[in-house]
Amino acid sequence: MNLGDLISFIEKPVATVSSFLNTPNSAGRYRPFYLQNLVDAVQGRTLRDAVDGKSIVVTGGSSGIGEAAAKKIAASGGDVALVARTPEKLEKVADEIRAQGGTAHVYPCDLSQMNAIEEMADKVLADLGGVDILINNAGRSIRRSLELSYDRIHDYERTMQLNYLGAVQLILKFVPGMRERRSGQIINVSSAGVQTRAPRFGAYIASKAALDTLCDSLQAETINDNVRFTTVYMALVKTPMIGPTKVYDRFPTLTPDQAAGVLADAIVHRARRVSPPFGQFAAVADAVNPMVMDYVRNRAFGMFDDSAAARGDDSDNGTTQFDRRSETFIRATRGIHW
Repeated sequence: MNLGDLISFIEKPVATVSSFLNTPNSAGRYRPFYLQNLVDAVQGRTLRDAVDGKSIVVTGGSSGIGEAAAKKIAASGGDVALVARTPEKLEKVADEIRAQGGTAHVYPCDLSQMNAIEEMADKVLADLGGVDILINNAGRSIRRSLELSYDRIHDYERTMQLNYLGAVQLILKFVPGMRERRSGQIINVSSAGVQTRAPRFGAYIASKAALDTLCDSLQAETINDNVRFTTVYMALVKTPMIGPTKVYDRFPTLTPDQAAGVLADAIVHRARRVSPPFGQFAAVADAVNPMVMDYVRNRAFGMFDDSAAARGDDSDNGTTQFDRRSETFIRATRGIHW
Protein backbone atom coordinates (compact mmCIF):
# COMPACT_ATOMS: atom_id res chain seq x y z
CA MET A 1 0.00 0.00 0.00
CA ASN A 2 1.50 3.34 -1.06
CA LEU A 3 1.06 6.65 0.78
CA GLY A 4 -1.78 7.80 -1.47
CA ASP A 5 -3.76 4.62 -0.77
CA LEU A 6 -3.15 5.05 2.96
CA ILE A 7 -4.48 8.60 2.85
CA SER A 8 -7.61 7.51 0.97
CA PHE A 9 -8.10 4.71 3.48
CA ILE A 10 -7.89 7.17 6.38
CA GLU A 11 -10.11 9.91 4.93
CA LYS A 12 -13.40 7.97 4.77
CA PRO A 13 -13.57 6.68 8.35
CA VAL A 14 -12.39 10.05 9.64
CA ALA A 15 -15.24 11.78 7.82
CA THR A 16 -17.77 9.20 9.04
CA VAL A 17 -16.73 9.33 12.69
CA SER A 18 -16.50 13.12 12.63
CA SER A 19 -19.96 13.37 11.08
CA PHE A 20 -21.37 11.24 13.89
CA LEU A 21 -19.64 13.05 16.75
CA ASN A 22 -19.82 16.60 15.45
CA THR A 23 -23.40 16.98 14.29
CA PRO A 24 -25.50 20.05 15.09
CA ASN A 25 -27.12 18.05 17.92
CA SER A 26 -23.85 18.20 19.82
CA ALA A 27 -22.94 21.70 18.69
CA GLY A 28 -22.52 24.16 21.50
CA ARG A 29 -21.33 21.49 23.91
CA TYR A 30 -18.90 19.40 21.84
CA ARG A 31 -20.29 16.47 23.83
CA PRO A 32 -22.36 13.87 21.96
CA PHE A 33 -25.84 13.07 23.30
CA TYR A 34 -25.65 15.94 25.83
CA LEU A 35 -24.58 13.48 28.54
CA GLN A 36 -22.65 16.28 30.25
CA ASN A 37 -25.86 18.31 30.51
CA LEU A 38 -27.27 15.60 32.76
CA VAL A 39 -24.10 15.55 34.86
CA ASP A 40 -24.23 19.34 35.21
CA ALA A 41 -27.87 19.21 36.30
CA VAL A 42 -27.08 16.64 38.98
CA GLN A 43 -24.07 18.60 40.22
CA GLY A 44 -25.89 21.93 40.07
CA ARG A 45 -23.45 23.58 37.66
CA THR A 46 -25.00 26.50 35.78
CA LEU A 47 -23.79 29.54 33.91
CA ARG A 48 -25.50 31.74 36.49
CA ASP A 49 -23.45 30.17 39.25
CA ALA A 50 -20.29 30.94 37.27
CA VAL A 51 -20.99 34.56 36.24
CA ASP A 52 -23.58 36.08 38.57
CA GLY A 53 -22.20 39.34 39.97
CA LYS A 54 -18.92 39.02 38.06
CA SER A 55 -17.37 41.38 35.51
CA ILE A 56 -16.79 39.86 32.08
CA VAL A 57 -15.01 41.61 29.20
CA VAL A 58 -15.99 40.40 25.73
CA THR A 59 -13.96 41.66 22.77
CA GLY A 60 -15.62 41.60 19.39
CA GLY A 61 -18.85 42.14 21.32
CA SER A 62 -20.71 44.08 18.65
CA SER A 63 -21.73 41.11 16.49
CA GLY A 64 -21.45 37.39 15.87
CA ILE A 65 -20.05 35.14 18.59
CA GLY A 66 -19.19 38.03 20.90
CA GLU A 67 -22.69 39.50 20.77
CA ALA A 68 -24.36 36.13 21.35
CA ALA A 69 -22.01 35.26 24.22
CA ALA A 70 -22.46 38.66 25.87
CA LYS A 71 -26.25 38.32 25.77
CA LYS A 72 -26.12 34.81 27.21
CA ILE A 73 -23.77 35.86 30.00
CA ALA A 74 -25.77 39.00 30.85
CA ALA A 75 -28.98 36.97 30.99
CA SER A 76 -27.30 34.84 33.67
CA GLY A 77 -26.39 37.81 35.84
CA GLY A 78 -22.96 38.70 34.48
CA ASP A 79 -21.82 42.34 34.33
CA VAL A 80 -20.73 42.55 30.69
CA ALA A 81 -18.21 44.98 29.20
CA LEU A 82 -18.52 45.07 25.41
CA VAL A 83 -15.42 45.95 23.41
CA ALA A 84 -15.26 46.56 19.65
CA ARG A 85 -14.38 49.28 17.19
CA THR A 86 -17.82 50.71 16.29
CA PRO A 87 -19.66 52.60 19.08
CA GLU A 88 -23.06 52.47 17.36
CA LYS A 89 -23.03 48.69 17.08
CA LEU A 90 -21.88 48.31 20.67
CA GLU A 91 -24.64 50.59 21.93
CA LYS A 92 -27.22 48.60 20.00
CA VAL A 93 -26.12 45.34 21.63
CA ALA A 94 -25.91 46.99 25.05
CA ASP A 95 -29.43 48.42 24.69
CA GLU A 96 -30.78 44.97 23.80
CA ILE A 97 -29.09 43.48 26.87
CA ARG A 98 -30.47 46.21 29.15
CA ALA A 99 -33.95 45.78 27.69
CA GLN A 100 -33.83 42.18 28.90
CA GLY A 101 -32.82 43.26 32.40
CA GLY A 102 -29.09 42.67 32.00
CA THR A 103 -26.13 44.94 32.70
CA ALA A 104 -23.81 46.06 29.90
CA HIS A 105 -21.06 48.63 29.50
CA VAL A 106 -19.68 49.91 26.21
CA TYR A 107 -15.97 50.46 25.54
CA PRO A 108 -15.24 51.38 21.91
CA CYS A 109 -11.66 50.50 21.01
CA ASP A 110 -9.56 49.76 17.96
CA LEU A 111 -7.87 46.56 19.10
CA SER A 112 -5.16 46.94 16.49
CA GLN A 113 -3.81 49.99 18.35
CA MET A 114 -1.81 49.18 21.48
CA ASN A 115 -2.18 52.63 23.06
CA ALA A 116 -5.94 52.51 22.55
CA ILE A 117 -6.10 49.09 24.20
CA GLU A 118 -4.16 50.31 27.22
CA GLU A 119 -6.40 53.36 27.66
CA MET A 120 -9.55 51.26 27.30
CA ALA A 121 -8.32 48.64 29.79
CA ASP A 122 -7.48 51.32 32.35
CA LYS A 123 -11.00 52.75 32.00
CA VAL A 124 -12.55 49.30 32.44
CA LEU A 125 -10.56 48.75 35.63
CA ALA A 126 -11.48 52.19 36.94
CA ASP A 127 -15.18 51.68 36.18
CA LEU A 128 -15.61 48.06 37.22
CA GLY A 129 -12.88 47.70 39.82
CA GLY A 130 -11.53 44.56 38.18
CA VAL A 131 -12.21 41.90 35.58
CA ASP A 132 -13.16 38.36 36.54
CA ILE A 133 -13.34 36.84 33.06
CA LEU A 134 -11.71 38.05 29.84
CA ILE A 135 -13.00 36.61 26.56
CA ASN A 136 -10.55 37.35 23.74
CA ASN A 137 -12.99 36.84 20.89
CA ALA A 138 -12.14 39.63 18.43
CA GLY A 139 -10.10 38.39 15.51
CA ARG A 140 -9.08 38.80 11.90
CA SER A 141 -9.13 35.86 9.50
CA ILE A 142 -7.31 35.73 6.18
CA ARG A 143 -7.62 32.87 3.69
CA ARG A 144 -4.89 33.21 1.07
CA SER A 145 -2.40 30.74 -0.35
CA LEU A 146 1.35 31.11 -0.02
CA GLU A 147 1.68 31.83 -3.73
CA LEU A 148 -0.56 34.88 -3.43
CA SER A 149 1.18 36.08 -0.26
CA TYR A 150 4.74 36.66 -1.44
CA ASP A 151 4.32 40.45 -1.41
CA ARG A 152 1.77 40.62 1.42
CA ILE A 153 3.74 40.61 4.66
CA HIS A 154 1.05 42.97 5.97
CA ASP A 155 -1.38 40.01 6.09
CA TYR A 156 0.83 38.44 8.73
CA GLU A 157 1.38 41.73 10.55
CA ARG A 158 -2.33 42.53 10.76
CA THR A 159 -3.40 39.12 12.02
CA MET A 160 -0.58 39.01 14.55
CA GLN A 161 -1.41 42.51 15.79
CA LEU A 162 -5.09 41.87 16.41
CA ASN A 163 -5.23 38.14 17.17
CA TYR A 164 -2.07 37.95 19.25
CA LEU A 165 -0.62 41.26 20.47
CA GLY A 166 -4.00 42.87 21.17
CA ALA A 167 -5.05 39.89 23.26
CA VAL A 168 -1.70 39.84 25.05
CA GLN A 169 -2.06 43.50 26.00
CA LEU A 170 -5.44 42.80 27.60
CA ILE A 171 -4.05 39.79 29.47
CA LEU A 172 -1.21 41.89 30.84
CA LYS A 173 -3.67 44.55 32.03
CA PHE A 174 -6.26 42.28 33.66
CA VAL A 175 -4.29 39.32 35.02
CA PRO A 176 -2.59 41.20 37.89
CA GLY A 177 -5.98 41.88 39.52
CA MET A 178 -7.06 38.28 38.97
CA ARG A 179 -3.92 37.00 40.67
CA GLU A 180 -4.37 39.40 43.56
CA ARG A 181 -7.97 38.22 44.07
CA ARG A 182 -6.88 34.62 43.43
CA SER A 183 -9.66 34.10 40.94
CA GLY A 184 -10.04 34.65 37.22
CA GLN A 185 -10.28 33.19 33.74
CA ILE A 186 -8.99 34.14 30.31
CA ILE A 187 -10.81 32.52 27.42
CA ASN A 188 -9.11 32.73 24.03
CA VAL A 189 -11.38 32.00 21.08
CA SER A 190 -9.13 30.11 18.69
CA SER A 191 -9.99 27.90 15.73
CA ALA A 192 -10.12 24.19 14.96
CA GLY A 193 -7.95 25.21 12.02
CA VAL A 194 -5.06 25.50 14.48
CA GLN A 195 -5.43 21.80 15.20
CA THR A 196 -5.97 20.76 11.59
CA ARG A 197 -3.24 23.15 10.31
CA ALA A 198 -5.62 24.26 7.56
CA PRO A 199 -3.87 25.26 4.31
CA ARG A 200 -4.31 28.84 3.04
CA PHE A 201 -4.84 30.04 6.61
CA GLY A 202 -1.18 30.30 7.59
CA ALA A 203 -1.30 33.93 8.71
CA TYR A 204 -4.46 33.41 10.73
CA ILE A 205 -3.67 30.12 12.48
CA ALA A 206 -0.10 31.22 13.24
CA SER A 207 -1.41 34.19 15.23
CA LYS A 208 -3.87 31.99 17.09
CA ALA A 209 -1.24 29.35 17.76
CA ALA A 210 1.11 32.00 19.15
CA LEU A 211 -1.49 33.02 21.73
CA ASP A 212 -2.17 29.38 22.58
CA THR A 213 1.51 28.65 23.17
CA LEU A 214 2.02 31.80 25.23
CA CYS A 215 -0.88 30.89 27.50
CA ASP A 216 0.54 27.40 28.02
CA SER A 217 3.54 29.11 29.56
CA LEU A 218 1.51 31.66 31.51
CA GLN A 219 -0.75 28.95 32.93
CA ALA A 220 2.22 27.31 34.60
CA GLU A 221 2.93 30.57 36.42
CA THR A 222 -0.65 31.35 37.48
CA ILE A 223 -2.24 27.99 38.28
CA ASN A 224 -1.55 28.41 42.01
CA ASP A 225 -3.37 31.75 41.86
CA ASN A 226 -6.57 30.05 40.65
CA VAL A 227 -6.33 31.87 37.31
CA ARG A 228 -7.35 29.62 34.44
CA PHE A 229 -6.44 30.01 30.76
CA THR A 230 -8.91 28.35 28.39
CA THR A 231 -8.39 27.90 24.66
CA VAL A 232 -11.55 27.25 22.64
CA TYR A 233 -10.75 25.70 19.26
CA MET A 234 -13.99 26.89 17.70
CA ALA A 235 -15.54 25.07 14.79
CA LEU A 236 -16.65 27.07 11.75
CA VAL A 237 -19.28 29.65 12.75
CA LYS A 238 -21.64 31.45 10.39
CA THR A 239 -20.52 35.06 10.91
CA PRO A 240 -19.62 37.95 8.59
CA MET A 241 -15.92 37.06 9.04
CA ILE A 242 -16.29 33.97 6.82
CA GLY A 243 -18.51 35.73 4.27
CA PRO A 244 -15.79 36.46 1.67
CA THR A 245 -14.92 32.75 1.44
CA LYS A 246 -17.90 31.49 -0.54
CA VAL A 247 -16.80 27.87 -0.28
CA TYR A 248 -17.98 27.99 3.33
CA ASP A 249 -21.57 28.43 2.12
CA ARG A 250 -21.44 24.71 1.40
CA PHE A 251 -19.97 23.59 4.72
CA PRO A 252 -21.87 22.89 7.96
CA THR A 253 -21.44 25.67 10.47
CA LEU A 254 -22.40 26.55 14.02
CA THR A 255 -24.73 29.46 14.62
CA PRO A 256 -23.41 32.31 16.77
CA ASP A 257 -25.78 31.19 19.53
CA GLN A 258 -24.37 27.64 19.40
CA ALA A 259 -20.85 29.08 19.55
CA ALA A 260 -21.91 31.17 22.55
CA GLY A 261 -23.02 27.91 24.15
CA VAL A 262 -19.50 26.57 23.71
CA LEU A 263 -18.10 29.62 25.50
CA ALA A 264 -20.69 29.33 28.26
CA ASP A 265 -19.65 25.72 28.74
CA ALA A 266 -16.01 26.81 28.94
CA ILE A 267 -16.89 29.31 31.67
CA VAL A 268 -18.87 26.78 33.70
CA HIS A 269 -16.22 24.05 33.55
CA ARG A 270 -13.10 26.26 33.30
CA ALA A 271 -11.68 23.72 30.88
CA ARG A 272 -8.06 24.09 29.81
CA ARG A 273 -8.96 23.35 26.19
CA VAL A 274 -12.27 22.97 24.37
CA SER A 275 -12.29 21.34 20.96
CA PRO A 276 -14.57 19.60 18.44
CA PRO A 277 -13.87 15.86 18.06
CA PHE A 278 -12.45 16.31 14.57
CA GLY A 279 -9.93 18.84 15.84
CA GLN A 280 -8.84 16.47 18.58
CA PHE A 281 -8.42 13.64 16.10
CA ALA A 282 -6.41 15.81 13.70
CA ALA A 283 -4.11 17.02 16.49
CA VAL A 284 -3.39 13.47 17.65
CA ALA A 285 -2.91 12.18 14.10
CA ASP A 286 -0.53 15.04 13.34
CA ALA A 287 1.51 14.29 16.46
CA VAL A 288 1.69 10.59 15.59
CA ASN A 289 2.50 10.90 11.88
CA PRO A 290 2.84 14.46 10.56
CA MET A 291 3.90 13.33 7.09
CA VAL A 292 0.63 11.52 6.45
CA MET A 293 -1.29 14.56 7.65
CA ASP A 294 0.81 16.76 5.37
CA TYR A 295 -0.44 14.75 2.41
CA VAL A 296 -4.02 14.80 3.67
CA ARG A 297 -3.87 18.58 3.96
CA ASN A 298 -2.22 18.81 0.55
CA ARG A 299 -5.10 16.86 -0.96
CA ALA A 300 -7.59 19.27 0.60
CA PHE A 301 -5.48 22.20 -0.63
CA GLY A 302 -5.64 20.89 -4.19
CA MET A 303 -9.41 20.54 -4.16
CA PHE A 304 -10.16 24.23 -3.63
CA ASP A 305 -8.97 27.42 -5.24
CA ASP A 306 -8.22 30.75 -3.64
CA SER A 307 -11.37 32.85 -3.37
CA ALA A 308 -11.95 35.84 -5.60
CA ALA A 309 -11.41 38.05 -2.55
CA ALA A 310 -8.00 36.46 -1.97
CA ARG A 311 -7.09 37.00 -5.62
CA GLY A 312 -8.30 40.60 -5.51
CA ASP A 313 -10.86 39.78 -8.20
CA ASP A 314 -14.41 41.05 -7.64
CA SER A 315 -15.70 40.05 -11.07
CA ASP A 316 -17.50 36.95 -9.76
CA ASN A 317 -18.54 38.50 -6.42
CA GLY A 318 -16.30 36.10 -4.53
CA THR A 319 -17.87 32.93 -5.96
CA THR A 320 -15.49 29.99 -6.14
CA GLN A 321 -15.95 27.50 -8.96
CA PHE A 322 -16.15 23.92 -7.74
CA ASP A 323 -14.93 20.99 -9.80
CA ARG A 324 -16.24 17.44 -9.40
CA ARG A 325 -13.60 16.54 -6.80
CA SER A 326 -14.61 19.53 -4.67
CA GLU A 327 -18.25 18.47 -4.67
CA THR A 328 -17.20 14.96 -3.65
CA PHE A 329 -15.14 16.35 -0.79
CA ILE A 330 -18.05 18.49 0.44
CA ARG A 331 -20.39 15.49 0.47
CA ALA A 332 -17.85 13.26 2.21
CA THR A 333 -17.25 15.78 4.98
CA ARG A 334 -20.82 17.03 5.34
CA GLY A 335 -20.81 16.48 9.10
CA ILE A 336 -17.39 18.00 9.82
CA HIS A 337 -17.26 21.43 11.51
CA TRP A 338 -13.94 22.86 10.36
